[in-house]
Amino acid sequence: MTFVPSAYRTPRRGHLAPRWLGTVAVLLACAAGPAAAFDFEELTRLARERAAQPFKAADAALPAELAQLDYDGLRDIRWRPERALWRDQELPYEAMFFHRGALQPQPVLVNEVAPDGSVRHIGYDRSAFDFGANRLQPQRWGDLGFAGLRLHYPLNSVRYKDELAVFQGASYFRALGQGQQYGLSARGLAIDTVGAKGEEFPRFTEFWLVRPAAHAPQVTVYALLESPRATGAYRFDIEPDAQTVTRVHSRLFLRDGGAPVATLGVAPLTSMFFFGENQPRQGDFRPEVHDSDGLMVAAANGEWLWRPLSNPRSPSVTSFALTDPQGFGLMQRDRQWASYEDVEARYERRPSAWVRPLGKWGPGRVELVQLPTPDETHDNIVAYWVPREAPRPGQALEFNYEILWQGDQQQRPPGSWVTQTRRGMGYTRQSAEQLRGQVQYVLDFAGPALQALPPDTPLKAVVSSDANGRVLEQLAYPNPATGGWRVTLRVQRLNPGQPVELRAFLQHNNDAVSETWTHLLLPE
Repeated sequence: MTFVPSAYRTPRRGHLAPRWLGTVAVLLACAAGPAAAFDFEELTRLARERAAQPFKAADAALPAELAQLDYDGLRDIRWRPERALWRDQELPYEAMFFHRGALQPQPVLVNEVAPDGSVRHIGYDRSAFDFGANRLQPQRWGDLGFAGLRLHYPLNSVRYKDELAVFQGASYFRALGQGQQYGLSARGLAIDTVGAKGEEFPRFTEFWLVRPAAHAPQVTVYALLESPRATGAYRFDIEPDAQTVTRVHSRLFLRDGGAPVATLGVAPLTSMFFFGENQPRQGDFRPEVHDSDGLMVAAANGEWLWRPLSNPRSPSVTSFALTDPQGFGLMQRDRQWASYEDVEARYERRPSAWVRPLGKWGPGRVELVQLPTPDETHDNIVAYWVPREAPRPGQALEFNYEILWQGDQQQRPPGSWVTQTRRGMGYTRQSAEQLRGQVQYVLDFAGPALQALPPDTPLKAVVSSDANGRVLEQLAYPNPATGGWRVTLRVQRLNPGQPVELRAFLQHNNDAVSETWTHLLLPE
């Protein structure tokens, strides 16, 4: 398990190997006759061919003067907006590119796909960059390639093209809906985040940007994914709106002869949780600091699960086994500025990311990895889907899904849901010795299923624990301040060195009227 460097989290504003320069020629060349139009099937063919070959990493060598730039120096190199791809054609979308540097040394190749399917390589052009205060000699560098790309669209105003989506670093990408600010990221694929000696980070090594029509409702990006043990063909259809949607069509191949993959993480999401209402931090004036506050899972049987996130002292891995998931996501449910009090970070504007499978994914598990982080500059939360069966080398494994980048209007269970999880005791007559080993949680629920009930409806809090916990108290009562319901539960931890798995939901007669709160009480 590995920390994700902050350079991957927040994109700011040598020569290439022979195989790097030859890819476009491979795509355009045919046995005879004119070149075939580029599409997802052509990209699949390329990914399958690469999977049958030994892995060869791209040459990440940088000119010495570029490699020596610090963070601020590299940040001072910016793409000139007037040189944005498609600006001169007055199309609704534009593309700009990131410069390589010490934090992002590995090159990516970028191509444009014309309406007729023909491919044009977009080469490195030093005149398209503003190097700021840096004293550099870029005319000596040759074709460096790029570190990544970003797409722009008039998301919030017709007068300005906002940043809509970014692809930068390994297979990381993220997008924004209206009124949102960057927070969590998605990835193309996660390999051995847990279960092996170390994590393998597949990379998008090439991109193909499809030139959009004049009034296109979406923009399309193709990407080739490569790593020592896998390749993949990806198509991203990005549709901007208040809730921007990224539709992902992927085909994965494992390389022949590679070491077995312990954990194949599909549709991975990466986020940050430093502290929150369930895990307050002394000495910080802000009540909460996180890009996401919980993992939500929707099972095929209609059950909805909510797991509040934590910043553990040591790595924590939990999973939820199910078949044909209806969705999962890392959510930022708390949307109030007063919950964060950070005038710069604006965590209340960070999007939730809801992954909705398109088609049946079969049996597997949603896995949640939580790593300790000393501050808010590192991503320490990862969630992904693990299929029960990995493909054989050369066999295609296809996953199609949507990622919904959501703000104030976001995916919720149809009945009711947890609005906050608070840990701690109020006033009590019990002594410190009597309270030793006890933990209390206060949960608030809200939603239409609760609002539809008469005020005198008897609701029951159903609380359970694993063998390391003993439930001492479970109360459910109306919360007049919110119009919802509150649950207070108290549990006795039996072995302080082991975690305690807790579950709680609201029940009316024999029917569950809320999602299931499922929490891992970490070891002391």
